[in-house]
Amino acid sequence: MLEYRTAGFNPYAVKYSPFFDSRLAVSAGANFGLVGNGRLFVLNLTSNGIVCERYYETQDCLFDTAWSEQHENQILTAGGDGSIKLFDVGVQGEFPVAGWQEHGREVFCVHWGLVDKSRFLSSSWDGTVKIWMPERKESVMTLPVHSCVYSAEFSPHHPDILTAVSRDSHLRVYDLRTKASAQNHMTLAVPIHAAPKVQQPSMGGLGKTGSLGPTECLTHDWNKYRDSVLATAGVDGVIRTFDLRQPSGPVNLLPGHEYAVRKVSWSPHLSDVLLSASYDMSCRVWTDGSNVDQGGNGVGLGREMGRMDRHTEFAMGVDWCLFGAEGWCASCAWDERVLVWDVREFMRAG
Repeated sequence: MLEYRTAGFNPYAVKYSPFFDSRLAVSAGANFGLVGNGRLFVLNLTSNGIVCERYYETQDCLFDTAWSEQHENQILTAGGDGSIKLFDVGVQGEFPVAGWQEHGREVFCVHWGLVDKSRFLSSSWDGTVKIWMPERKESVMTLPVHSCVYSAEFSPHHPDILTAVSRDSHLRVYDLRTKASAQNHMTLAVPIHAAPKVQQPSMGGLGKTGSLGPTECLTHDWNKYRDSVLATAGVDGVIRTFDLRQPSGPVNLLPGHEYAVRKVSWSPHLSDVLLSASYDMSCRVWTDGSNVDQGGNGVGLGREMGRMDRHTEFAMGVDWCLFGAEGWCASCAWDERVLVWDVREFMRAG
């Protein structure tokens, strides 16, 4: 396990470069993001451990970061002051090469399109998702969600489909090919805390809806192999998987975390495996059970496969390496540490 200390700054997100297996970006804030500056770290994995290639200071905490899918040296940041900034590692100096300021509150998520790589999106506590092109000074579209948006993503399968999860415990699906009616391109709003399709023995005392009631949804991610499958998680600590072909309720409930889940990420290598990072200080690896079900949907068969509990504060971010062996990932936590580790070691231990 490799470790890097972000001394004086508490990380919120870690992302592997889509171009290099040895490069990471980490967004962080001083004083747990409550007050003070932010910092973007660009880290390299070397034979001598993890070294900081560059860092950039910002006036406010950085809640998220995303690598450009067009340019190997460019990185987006999501700021607590409502700003979005684009930094270029190949350009000398400490300032961003572009910036945008349209959101009325904290920007909590940025995500670059994986199919149409000319666009990226941002989501904010102001209740909107905005779509941008890096060469334009203004956003090209605003999607009102009417609830604090914690996470938004373009589909990795379709260039005009995106999703958002929010404080009101709904997963919203937008199709930009539709007419901009009163729904503003929204085609589906799935209540995250709806009853699961199959009552699951692993639910324990969670009851019929899988929790004590609707709670804030903090994170979600698209499955990289199945174009209708997503995972969500949030304050109640339960990970839920959904199939948009049957959006009446979750396919799987994956309870186990003791506190809120801050990040979920599907494996880029295995269609049934996902990682999570939680306020209970653990990162856990799960299967949704689809690899053991003849029908391929894994209803009720999801389970925890192992956990990594080396962090000593809230685990905030986790991301898979796209290259090489299928198990490498990076995690970050408020203990001012970034860890790079092999998921397979903890699956054996678990």
